[in-house]
Amino acid sequence: MVNEEKYKDINTFCNANKATLVAVSKLKPASDIAKLYALGQRHFGENYVQELVDKQTQLPNDICWHFIGHLQSNKVKYIASFVHIIQSVDSIKLLTEIDKQAKKNNRIIKVLLQIHIAEEETKFGFDELELSNVDFLNFKSIEIIGLMGMATFTNDKEKVKNEFENLHKIYVNFCKQTNSKLTTLSMGMSDDYVLAITCGSNMVRIGSLLFGKR
Repeated sequence: MVNEEKYKDINTFCNANKATLVAVSKLKPASDIAKLYALGQRHFGENYVQELVDKQTQLPNDICWHFIGHLQSNKVKYIASFVHIIQSVDSIKLLTEIDKQAKKNNRIIKVLLQIHIAEEETKFGFDELELSNVDFLNFKSIEIIGLMGMATFTNDKEKVKNEFENLHKIYVNFCKQTNSKLTTLSMGMSDDYVLAITCGSNMVRIGSLLFGKR
């Protein structure tokens, strides 16, 4: 069930802070997405390849689909023709495959490099040393537009704040080191999006506040 009032409040807050709201619609029906679409929402995030492919065929073509889950290299080909941004790029191997599939589809695919900032071992992503070894020039059919990360799942807000601030610092340093024109720092979800934005995020991924618990 879509919470339209909550959506309007969050969208207003994001707009005021120049942050892009990505509505995380995984495991929710296309009809729920259509309701937010009718209110003006265009950025939606999905975690599962087959679910994303199915929904993309049912919904308007101007939706900007973000893939935000852990993506296996052998599944990139299924979304390469239409995905707007792949946020969860956590390895050189995956970057290489996205570049390959983007070329096959005569597209430039935008990507975010996922940085491991949480203490949880279940989180994926580059560390700072691995990030410094990413060679932008090796990839001709992708555009690295920024970084993303997920904080530790905890009620300790100070810990989360420290992790967000650390990712923002990595983002700033990475921009300087590579002399690149990165535009996007994606961090913050339903429980911590306000804190994330105050720490420098300009893209948040929000699901349960908009669609209810899964």
